[in-house]
Amino acid sequence: MKGKRSMALPYVVWSIAFVVIPLLLVVYFAFTDKNGAFTFDNLSKIVHYLPIFAKSINLALIATIISFLIGYPLAYCIARSRTHVQRNLILLVMLPMWMNFLLRTYGWMTLLENEGIINKLLGMIGLGPFEMINTQGAVVLGMVYNYLPFMVLPLYSILVKIDRSVIEAAQDLGANRFQVLCKVLFPLSMPGIVSGVTMVFVPSVSTFIISRMLGGGGNMLIGDLIETQFLGGSYNPYLGSALSLVLMVVMLLIMTVMNAFDEDDMEGMLV
Repeated sequence: MKGKRSMALPYVVWSIAFVVIPLLLVVYFAFTDKNGAFTFDNLSKIVHYLPIFAKSINLALIATIISFLIGYPLAYCIARSRTHVQRNLILLVMLPMWMNFLLRTYGWMTLLENEGIINKLLGMIGLGPFEMINTQGAVVLGMVYNYLPFMVLPLYSILVKIDRSVIEAAQDLGANRFQVLCKVLFPLSMPGIVSGVTMVFVPSVSTFIISRMLGGGGNMLIGDLIETQFLGGSYNPYLGSALSLVLMVVMLLIMTVMNAFDEDDMEGMLV
């Protein structure tokens, strides 16, 4: 027993050094001023940034919904393919993740800019040029592209375990495709849906690289705002810590709601 506990010691030390202590520092700076005195002023200033919070949540929700609408049919098709085909398709889904995150985003900048490849192709047929870069649509596109695999993989891992005989039984009982989807596939794949939605929404709502590179200065999200408080001329770690703390609380609440929804759904399935 002591041997097993000693094996966990490096993980405990790592967690304390790089998780617990940084979180305690965020809480400390969020509730103190430059003189180290306790204050709520940092949290009270967050009211002025509520529109940025709202925009971040809105764009993250849109990106999550689009990722789900694309990812669920894709995951289902992969799960219903032959075994050797599944491996190849999953490899294609994961392949972009092997490339550096910044390089992938730079690639979309090249595609979407006014003199980019997409506008040049559209110009060849007499369309455009369209303003695609530095827009909210470009930010959502970047989120969907970068985080879509995080939606597909959890859904695939659940859908591949669903026995085809369950679907055939529902069809034999007179259920059409829409009823099979709503009353059989969705309930059985709910754990994968909850995991995929969480894994896409959380990084989307806190991203700053995508919004900076594809959205320009006019599409600042909460991640960009927090970054500016720790870098550059507007250095204010106290306000930045307060913003980070509120963002963490919001994400924890969302994850708690999603997990509770998943548990309720699983209980209903067992009943």
